[in-house]
Amino acid sequence: MNQMSTQAIKSPKLFIWLPVALMLVMLTLVAVPTFTGKLTNILSPLTVDTDPESMLLYDNPVRVTHREQKKKFVIYDFMVVGITNNTHENGVFNEKSLKNIYDLVSYAKSLQWKNEEGETEGVVSVELIAPSNVDNIAQDGPGTVTFNWLMAKPPTSDAEALEIREKANKQPILQGSMTSNENYALALYIPLTSKDTSYKISSLLKEKYASYDSGDSFLITGMATAQDTFGVEMFVQMAVTTPLAMMLIFGLLWFFFRNVTLVMAPMIIAMLSVMITMGLMIATGNPVHVLTSMVPIFIMPIAVLDGIHILSEFYDCYPQHKDRKQAIKCVMAELSKPMLLTTITTAIGFAALNLIPLPPLQVLGTFVCVGVIIAWAMTMTLIPAYIMLMPEKKFENFGSQHTRHPGGGTYLGRLLPKVGLYATKGAIPIVLLMIFVSIVFALGAMKLIPNDNPMKWFGEEHEIRKADKFLNEQFAGSYMAYLSLKGSEEQVFKNPAVLNYIDNLQSFVDKKGVIGKTIALTEIVKIVHRELYNGDEEYYRIPDSSEAVAQTLLTFQNSHRPDDLWHYVTPNYQEANIWFQLKSGDNQDMIVVENLIDDYFKVNPPPVSLERSWFGMTHINVTWQDHVTVGVVKAFSVSFLIILLTLIILFRSILWGVLAMVPLAFSVVVIYGAAGFITGNLDTPLAILSAISIGLSVDYAIHFVTRSRELHKKYNSWSETLPAVFGEPARAISRNVIVVGIGFLPLLITPLVPYQMVGILLSSILVLAGIATLVILPALIHLFENQLFRDQLK
Repeated sequence: MNQMSTQAIKSPKLFIWLPVALMLVMLTLVAVPTFTGKLTNILSPLTVDTDPESMLLYDNPVRVTHREQKKKFVIYDFMVVGITNNTHENGVFNEKSLKNIYDLVSYAKSLQWKNEEGETEGVVSVELIAPSNVDNIAQDGPGTVTFNWLMAKPPTSDAEALEIREKANKQPILQGSMTSNENYALALYIPLTSKDTSYKISSLLKEKYASYDSGDSFLITGMATAQDTFGVEMFVQMAVTTPLAMMLIFGLLWFFFRNVTLVMAPMIIAMLSVMITMGLMIATGNPVHVLTSMVPIFIMPIAVLDGIHILSEFYDCYPQHKDRKQAIKCVMAELSKPMLLTTITTAIGFAALNLIPLPPLQVLGTFVCVGVIIAWAMTMTLIPAYIMLMPEKKFENFGSQHTRHPGGGTYLGRLLPKVGLYATKGAIPIVLLMIFVSIVFALGAMKLIPNDNPMKWFGEEHEIRKADKFLNEQFAGSYMAYLSLKGSEEQVFKNPAVLNYIDNLQSFVDKKGVIGKTIALTEIVKIVHRELYNGDEEYYRIPDSSEAVAQTLLTFQNSHRPDDLWHYVTPNYQEANIWFQLKSGDNQDMIVVENLIDDYFKVNPPPVSLERSWFGMTHINVTWQDHVTVGVVKAFSVSFLIILLTLIILFRSILWGVLAMVPLAFSVVVIYGAAGFITGNLDTPLAILSAISIGLSVDYAIHFVTRSRELHKKYNSWSETLPAVFGEPARAISRNVIVVGIGFLPLLITPLVPYQMVGILLSSILVLAGIATLVILPALIHLFENQLFRDQLK
């Protein structure tokens, strides 16, 4: 490793321009395909994918079923627009509001365009659910049913508006879905050809309804809108928070070393590492996903932390040598081994994410691993080269003796020896306290259950999150799940016994209160059957014969939207589809629903054999969250063991290897125990960080242990070694702890929760690991000194 640094000292310009040239190549590989289309079969343009469906492999059975069933039942992703009015006594059911809604729906239908392949994109107008686009099914004399538009034209009076509301409330499919439970609000369901059109369409709709002055409030939500909006805001937040974090880190480094030119070196390494790694990721055809967008967030601190160790050591060494070449040689000789160890362990922690069968996580793990190695290689070469190219006068008055506090020594220089002394004298109480705290927080960690909801990736004050909360309070729910039932023969879903079974199943689930509403073929049959009998509610039921069922279905084919039938049953009537509207997208809520259905089928066998399968995004979210949970446990366990074995081999001691893992284990238990006590939810950011934090958190301990072992050879006793360890090594660790603890606070200002979580958790884990390293490790070394230094004491 020293050879790399030696070559950089000999040929500094080469090792400065080499990474810069590599960065320019990466930028070219990304920019050319992005602005010209796909360049070759190897290089790919920049693409963004925020669809939670992409968390699963394309050929994953659950995703394949979802894709096939959506096509079979002609299911589209919906944008939900809620309209409410708090100024009129009838809410939106007044003349002026409904006129605006009619106008908005007409405008929404026009939002279509051709893509580069000549295909129509945008709103699927025929499928739009709105008062002016759905039927009022009513009787028109004995044995006759009429189908008229619910709102063929805007009302001319408030009385007409109330008539529209009354008609809608007689349609069970619409009541609670299109009209609110309180009868004061409306929801429009706007189907989209693809999810990635939703941001554009929502922006156009916002411009349109901003011109209305009826006192209505318009709210837009839905999973498709949330995903596409997240993709747009993700880049905005990356562009804002990353520079802020870099500026804050730069300020902290200047505070510690008071040399602007010198502290630019680790910042340059961080920037180059991020750009080269992201360039590799994009050029090789990997889309920027919610998770892979965090690659820079993980690489940046890793690149900076190694640089801080070098600058910290150089800060102490330079005054002794007064020669930058000799000083940097001394620094690199001292730090090359611990930096190599920390790079290996960090790379292992991220590479372990490939054990989780979720593409975005695998890409995240792979490219952060690559970025860590790139950052290490540049740290070993670019910083020595950079120092050699700096003018000698830049080092005048440089060194710890020129920035001392009037009271004697730097603040850290005066504080850290006291910490080391306290840790040694209070070794037994500290270790007992560590054990007690670990047990308590382990109980908290056991409370964590896998639960996530992509809608909660937005902060509570975000407009989409507010809209989601309001609409799910007023309506049956904006989260969709679908249950497909397949019989062994055709026409099975014209059988009254089978339809009654589905109807009873719906009643059972509706009464449990875990969902807002279910919609199935049964609603169509019952509504038409009722209207065939003069609208008598007594006949709102499934007919007694297959012939009568067939008659209701044939009658429905005369409606304005006959193809709506195929959302609930296939044309051969062999497979049916039940729509579930949930008020929450939490995984645990969907699991409750699925378990209820399983229990119902066990207790109440259907009259004929029926195969069942779930599809829809809420079900897919459950599936990939299960993969995350199981995969993270596997990745954490494997990486923990690999890192432990690596340390044991490199330290040539089981005891030293285990000792180095203690701060990491303690930090993870405390952080996740706290999460268990506070929220109880193991969401995606929390789960992922538990796997990757292992490679980061052990870095401090590796530096501490490596330097302690080396210094002990000089002093031959821990009591004599302690002051030296709590000199420069402890200062470097402390500076890293401060930089990480403060440097990523800008992530907290973003309205995107995954970024907030990463900022909080990454800082918390690393800060706690740093403190544990400086307090727990010296205590343990003091207690087990004879065993740890047995070979040196002989």
